[in-house]
Amino acid sequence: MVDQRSTVERVLAVTAETVDRVVGWSHLPKPLALAVLVGIRSQLRALNLVDTDPDPVPPLDPPLKASDHCKRTIDGRFDNLAQPDMGSVGARFGRNVPLEATWPERGARFHEPSPRVVSEKLLARTEFQPADTLNLLAAAWIQFQVHDWVSHLTSPDSEPWLIDIDADDQWPHSRPMRVPRTPALDGPADVPPTYANRDTHWWDASQIYGDTEEYAVAIRDHDAEGNLLATIELAEDGLPTLAAEQLLDANGPKANSWLGLALMQSLFLREHNAICRRLTVAYPDLERDQDRLYNVARLVNSALMAKIHTVDWTPAIIAHPTTVTGMHANWYGILGENFTTKFGRLVDNEILFGIPGGRTDLDGVPFSLTEEFVAVYRMHPLLPDQLDVRSLATGQTRRSYRLDELLADHVHERMADWSMDDLLYSFGRAFPGALTLHNFPAALRDLARPTGEAIDLATVDVLRSRERGVPRYNEFRRHFRLRPAKSFSDLTDNAEWAKQLERIYPDIDDVDLMIGLYAERKPRGFGFSDTAFRVFILMASRRIAADRFLTTDFTPDVYTEAGMAWIRDNTMRTVLLRHFPTLTPVLTKVTNPFAPWPST
Repeated sequence: MVDQRSTVERVLAVTAETVDRVVGWSHLPKPLALAVLVGIRSQLRALNLVDTDPDPVPPLDPPLKASDHCKRTIDGRFDNLAQPDMGSVGARFGRNVPLEATWPERGARFHEPSPRVVSEKLLARTEFQPADTLNLLAAAWIQFQVHDWVSHLTSPDSEPWLIDIDADDQWPHSRPMRVPRTPALDGPADVPPTYANRDTHWWDASQIYGDTEEYAVAIRDHDAEGNLLATIELAEDGLPTLAAEQLLDANGPKANSWLGLALMQSLFLREHNAICRRLTVAYPDLERDQDRLYNVARLVNSALMAKIHTVDWTPAIIAHPTTVTGMHANWYGILGENFTTKFGRLVDNEILFGIPGGRTDLDGVPFSLTEEFVAVYRMHPLLPDQLDVRSLATGQTRRSYRLDELLADHVHERMADWSMDDLLYSFGRAFPGALTLHNFPAALRDLARPTGEAIDLATVDVLRSRERGVPRYNEFRRHFRLRPAKSFSDLTDNAEWAKQLERIYPDIDDVDLMIGLYAERKPRGFGFSDTAFRVFILMASRRIAADRFLTTDFTPDVYTEAGMAWIRDNTMRTVLLRHFPTLTPVLTKVTNPFAPWPST
């Protein structure tokens, strides 16, 4: 990759990283902190994007015409018109560290220390530690988005990983624990293996629209003559019909569903239908072109999700004053929402006017999500051990469910048992778990899979980073030009944790990435670590900037004027209130819908 920055840009960016290493961006006054974060992002874009394709296809010259490709495709092709396969289903995950640093761990190193021992001694929840600045909708939301972005294939037919279980371990299932391998794609033997994304890499709401034509058609309504309509057919429980659901791979992301994910799915399928209704009011001729109506509604819905993630969810989970301003600037620019809405995009500058609607920018590297991005989004401690279902009318608990009673096999039952109003209110009142050591829910550490096997998901989370060549914690920090921890007490300010880490790991450089992320000190207001934040700084912007439908084609010509207005005028709050106006008295009392809701 060739650094495309000017000398001045490079000098300023290097200076920003130096200031951050010496002082720390979170300790600076907001204007200076924002400038430092811009410089850090510049460095990350120049140095931490790695293409893993061993045989890249030259870009088309000239590229395809945008007017021939004005919709999102089911498989993610044709977002980039010069490289039509970029970001599509089956495309390789990229990297945020040099390719030579991504060899999978093998032999003794792979098992040291045992991922199961790490799970038992460092991750198992001893008591629930809440993230009391968030509500459980925040946990549901991020899984909802991750199901849009990333999913690895597994290889049930290959020899599984065998994880030995200590004699005194209480694991109740077969020993050793069997974990399916991640199949590598074909490639040269002298470079590290790479892996395919079973989803599209784009922010295209594929978690509700599907990634096969068969499913995408199956969820849509039909008229009396059997013609396909733009709207989505919802069953009585607010989810796609069972006939459509049966088309999903039972061993795929469907197996990882839970009630929170189902609530988000139902909410945004309803939103799709509401967008269709608005578009037909604004443009009656669209009634005669149901496919066009469907495609525009999908564009609007997926862009609205990107906005909600940027200006609602992320400021809730990283609530430092600097990052709250920075995330709003990602969408609106530093001049702010009111200025941008009133005057429009006067110049093509993402700092002043935000990323959406600007030029498409790949930073010299074909777009893909990355293995490091996947690794830092391992956030299973967000799930609580139980949910109290409360009455919206009275605020009183009507029934409590264990987490295992909210997982995939029970979703339809729970959705049928309770109104969406009560469930959303219950999620708004509940705390998620903190992303920290000793807070991994027990139900996920003894999790039945569709194959009949049981797994410890905490063990699997540790194993996957080793299997896929994601560097361990200190090495990861070095690749992001961060100071590595010199000792266990340097890593964490919890003295007991430092002792526990030292008992498990022979050396500070052996600490697994996820363990380090959960153990390190967090900036003020942060729900996750500053180390993970480096990947977010880079990839949160890139997911928008690389996407034609959020940059050069984020226009009324593609979305319609009414569609652009819908995105501009809506947030998570308005989506909730449109479909469940009974939530109004509660939501008027919170500044962010992902923050804890008050009692009624």
